[in-house]
Amino acid sequence: MKFLVIITARGGSKGIPKKNIKLLNGKPLIQYSIDVAKEIANLEDICFTSDSDEIIDVAKKLGLKVEFKRPEKLATDTANSQDVMLHALETYEKLNDQIYDAIILLQPTSPFRTLQQIKNCVALYTNDIDMVVSVKAASGNPYYNLFEEENGYLEPSKKGSFTRRQDCPEVWEFNGAIYVINCKSIRNNKIKEFSKIKKYVMSEETSIDIDTQLDWNIAEFYLQNY
Repeated sequence: MKFLVIITARGGSKGIPKKNIKLLNGKPLIQYSIDVAKEIANLEDICFTSDSDEIIDVAKKLGLKVEFKRPEKLATDTANSQDVMLHALETYEKLNDQIYDAIILLQPTSPFRTLQQIKNCVALYTNDIDMVVSVKAASGNPYYNLFEEENGYLEPSKKGSFTRRQDCPEVWEFNGAIYVINCKSIRNNKIKEFSKIKKYVMSEETSIDIDTQLDWNIAEFYLQNY
């Protein structure tokens, strides 16, 4: 089975300026994903996609071959990740003259995922499913403490007679760390329409996803104290 590792690193971060190349404990944020990518794939099967010359230069200095600069139309606030991945997939299939079976998507904002966790996700993947995705236990539960407003009043998101959270069905949230995506599925369907998805559960610590300055501060604290 042939995998294409894709690392997505768009410029223009608003919450944390130059987030993808900002130093986290002495390393550019993208380096955490680049280092682990090089452990699981050959350089020719690692696609780094960015619209920023500055980010691309850093990626090259960290040892990656960056074969293209992401088109502007795929670097806007409204561009979706599926189109970005399809562009990367089609470009690398032409470059390498081969067809990939699946994509391993590594987003730079998840620096604490481990090599073993990626290997575990890959081991779960088979060609008859749409995707393996990393998750963490959700902080809220729709049967217990998540609500929607109906006719001006709050109602539980899911109906149930549970009086203790421990008795509710388990619920999970994507943590953004690891996606193993069937290439046929992503060509033919929207990711939101995938029906055959397997989960891989990660800890709260390895699920840290850096989106805000608070997330960054938590990541720095974790790296410096654990």
